[in-house]
Order: sequence, then C-alpha cells, then structure tokens
Amino acid sequence: MATEGPVKTDRLQAIASEACEKALGSAQGYQHAEVARWNSQIINHILQSLIEDTKGPNGAPAFKYIANSTIIQHLASASEPSSGGRRGMHSAVGAFWNNEKDGTWSFKWEGAEKKGMDIVISITWIGV
Repeated sequence: MATEGPVKTDRLQAIASEACEKALGSAQGYQHAEVARWNSQIINHILQSLIEDTKGPNGAPAFKYIANSTIIQHLASASEPSSGGRRGMHSAVGAFWNNEKDGTWSFKWEGAEKKGMDIVISITWIGV
C-alpha cells in the first residue's frame, strides 16, 4: 500500500459513508432487484467525489481510480443459529505496482447492519 494516498483516510470514510447513505438511505432491507442500482450509485458517487477532490491544475486528477462495492444479504434462517443469521464472506486483493504512488483502501459501512446486509467497499488508486 502506498505510504500516503491521494485522499486522507477520514475523507475516504466520509465519501464511502455518504455514497452508501445516498444509495440505501431509504431502503428497509435487502432487495435483490435493487442491488445493481445501489452498487452503481455507490461506485459513481465515490468516483465522482475522488475525481473532484483530486483535480490538479490542469483539471485532471493525478491518479486513476477503481471503486468496488459488494453487497451481501444476511441470512434470515433460524435453522442456522451458529451463523448468527449471516453469510460468511472473505475478500482480498493483491497487486504489483509502485508502492510510492499506488494503493488500496477498504471500508465496511456499518449502516448496512440494521438493513440486514453488509456493504464492503474498496478503493484503489494508481498514479498517472
């Protein structure tokens, strides 16, 4: 991971939280028919915010960005008490890049818990 990314961690958290809240703020729970739209809204908000926050003097950011959003539905089955009503999930990423310019950051939106899902976001930046 890069020693210092183009955007500070607290700003990344604010951008990701805002994106999730805008996309799912009124949702009561997981709705399979809405997941693609939610993911698109989250990703587009994140990318637009990152580009706006990191524009250089020429109007273009000095980084390329990749945003990933994963929405996981919690299990509602009482027949699996050991699962706690949740699905297992693990995600990882690896890369070969310039550690001085490039990096990645992950985030789990806590607001999704009360809606019966998990939302995990990763943001990757690559210096231009």
